[in-house]
Amino acid sequence: MFAVIKTGGKQFRVAANDRITTAKIEGNPGDTVAFGTVLMLTDGEKTTLDAKALSEITVAAEIVEQARGEKVIAFKKRRRQNSKRKRGFRAELTVIRITDILTGGKKPEMKKGEASAVALQAGSTEAKGKTAPKAAKAAVTSEALDASNLSLISGVGPTIEKKLRAAGITSWNDIASWSEADVAKWDEELKLRGRATREEWVEQAKELLAGKPPRAKADQAEQASGEDY
Repeated sequence: MFAVIKTGGKQFRVAANDRITTAKIEGNPGDTVAFGTVLMLTDGEKTTLDAKALSEITVAAEIVEQARGEKVIAFKKRRRQNSKRKRGFRAELTVIRITDILTGGKKPEMKKGEASAVALQAGSTEAKGKTAPKAAKAAVTSEALDASNLSLISGVGPTIEKKLRAAGITSWNDIASWSEADVAKWDEELKLRGRATREEWVEQAKELLAGKPPRAKADQAEQASGEDY
């Protein structure tokens, strides 16, 4: 049995246990999502195209991970106008696994992943006192962050991250263990131009390992909420 669904402006032919990458769907890994826009269903030799029958079909899926696409460069130049513009773009994507194709008006059981459970617990703690939000946010952050995600260190972009990984530096632990001599060595070998010292990579790595939120995200959240983190 397979179905054709529409999501994010695209059509996908899916069957149980298929993995597909779609435009970003809000949710956390482990969450259940349902697709009600089914364009066709084929079960053996029987194919359903009737709109009324298709409206009673739901495709259930589980979010595997939230990802980003390859960087796309948009470059625009005006001849003889001394004008040019270069911008980069990476699409927000979601990888999902099809769990079931439900017919006869059945609806899937909407489950929440571990990250959502932590967020819900944080929300209930927030209502109990003013000091709770900071602890709740720290708990969510420490659960959700991955020590191998070097881009969470402020100042580490895609190009520098590739250089670090090529040199065997693949986690926050590697950077947190750097001495001043190590910082100078990698700064020269990878041509970092003093960025590691200027952006305090070692201190940032230690903060992340201690469960603190990334500096860049914490600054954005602080500006948005007006609270001190």
